[in-house]
Amino acid sequence: MTDRLLTTVVGSYPQPDWLVDRKNLQSRLPPRIRAREIWRILEPLLQQAQDDATLLAIRDMERAGIDIISDGEIRRESYSNRFATALEGMDLDNPGVAIDRTGHPNPVPRVVGPIRRRYPVEVRDVELLRRNTNRRIKITVPGPFTITQQAQNDYYHDQKSLALDIAAAVNEEIKSLQAAGADVVQIDEPYLQARPEQARAYGVEVINRALEGIEGTTALHLCFGYAAIVHDRPGQYAFLAELNDCIVKQIAIETAQPRLDLSILRRFPEKTMIVGVLNLGDMEVETPEIVAGRIRSALEYIEPERLILAPDCGMKYLPREVAFGKLCSLVEGTRMVRQELA
Repeated sequence: MTDRLLTTVVGSYPQPDWLVDRKNLQSRLPPRIRAREIWRILEPLLQQAQDDATLLAIRDMERAGIDIISDGEIRRESYSNRFATALEGMDLDNPGVAIDRTGHPNPVPRVVGPIRRRYPVEVRDVELLRRNTNRRIKITVPGPFTITQQAQNDYYHDQKSLALDIAAAVNEEIKSLQAAGADVVQIDEPYLQARPEQARAYGVEVINRALEGIEGTTALHLCFGYAAIVHDRPGQYAFLAELNDCIVKQIAIETAQPRLDLSILRRFPEKTMIVGVLNLGDMEVETPEIVAGRIRSALEYIEPERLILAPDCGMKYLPREVAFGKLCSLVEGTRMVRQELA
């Protein structure tokens, strides 16, 4: 496998209809507190069912030919709530409220004490993934800035102090995930884009705290929100170039649906960039030729050794057949461009 123009996923893959109530999932804002009602399988069989569904996601990514795969985030109700609600200091029985990036109020964990990580949250996920594939593997964790924005702070004197303690908990989790076999750990930070003023005030500082002492490969994902939830997309990020000062090794951005001006890639002369080349707001599966064209556009601004190709965002809300078809086009389009560069 060449290390030029690798392919990966952002994180999530569609959960089977027999596992989750997809109508329930799609009819609501992404949950910040626990949402056990979305699961069709009850305890004590839920974990076994989630494992089986995870294997389906792994095999789909392998069959498509993805180089760096994930566990599909199959056992998560949302990208962030599984980790955030496991932290000490969060009151889940008496939730608070925060405004979602869509402008709507959403129930969120309420911070009532010092934030600490009580136990490894996703280590078993990595272990299952590592046992069941020979490919490079990625696991994702919600970032400290985003978790802070998705909580009601009733304890800390300011948001930055809360974010730094969450960052310390994320740091402990990342170290455990790498020890369990993760090749890449990705921090999901969509709220850096949604809250740019706060992001400029302390976003890079808290991300660097989350990555303090981390030697392995780390990535950071920013997006404009799930295409199924957030329909209007600006043509540029409100917060992005500032991340050149962040110690993260890879930065993942979406470019296909918003038709992002790819000259922004020049602002990151040393980082590896994960560029989204699949439009998840379009249920039509892109042809490999369309994907190849998007890759060629990115290569006008970045050398192939620092470019990784991916979907724009997580694929959680897509029909499984659409998600798989798009991944196949991603791989084939990338193969076409690799041959041109050979």
